[in-house]
Amino acid sequence: MIGYLSAAVVVVAAVLVLAGVRVLREYERAVVFRLGRLRGARGPGPLLLIPLVDRMERVSLRTVTLTIPPQEVITRDNVPARVNAVAYFRVTDPERAIVEVEAYPVATSQIAQTTLRSVLGHVDLDTLLAEREELNESIRKIVDEQTEPWGIKVTTVEIKDVEIPEAMQRAMARQAEAERERRAKVINATGEHEAAQALHDASQILAASPSGLHLRYLQTLLELGGDQRTTVVFPLPMDLVEPFLRHLRPTDLDLPEAPPAQPLT
Repeated sequence: MIGYLSAAVVVVAAVLVLAGVRVLREYERAVVFRLGRLRGARGPGPLLLIPLVDRMERVSLRTVTLTIPPQEVITRDNVPARVNAVAYFRVTDPERAIVEVEAYPVATSQIAQTTLRSVLGHVDLDTLLAEREELNESIRKIVDEQTEPWGIKVTTVEIKDVEIPEAMQRAMARQAEAERERRAKVINATGEHEAAQALHDASQILAASPSGLHLRYLQTLLELGGDQRTTVVFPLPMDLVEPFLRHLRPTDLDLPEAPPAQPLT
């Protein structure tokens, strides 16, 4: 009888021991409470708990991806926008993550949502669309400062998408088109100005060097003769024609006058 009783005691003890064994993975920690009092964080590896006395909360140390729901914001220039984002955080202090806040993922999500609306409400639409990296860093710093007492480290906050009204999209498209047309006109005018300046400089150089003008004339004749054409036009410089024009009398260049009109009878 005593042997059976001893065996039963051993079996019960073994069952209790096995019931109190927990195995924690490398990325997990266990926050242990004994009769309601904090006993600290344990793990990784096997952990032995006293049944009905100890209680543990399992905490993951891996980075958590937190999707921030779309938020309706009004920018500083009174443009309504719908913005959604994503945040990445991880637990750095398991004890504080369990003791200091209830449901730290939910609390972190709420902090991220309110911070997103607050920060984006102080910038205009152009800044929201063009300077996302600065806004991401600003939101991350604010959220990280608020979650640091909970043992939470926010590593990254990224704005995923910005939705604006269709009327505003059409206005922005017209503005972008007008800006492109302005740039095209400026580039065209700049090119014409540079070409005119280059021609002016070239004309001054050729005017100061008659031999250079003659070489340019010969080069032009060579270019004209290279093409297979039946008609060849020879340009004559004005300095070759001018001596002949000087010997012409002014009367030779005058046109014959029309006979006077006869009066009607």
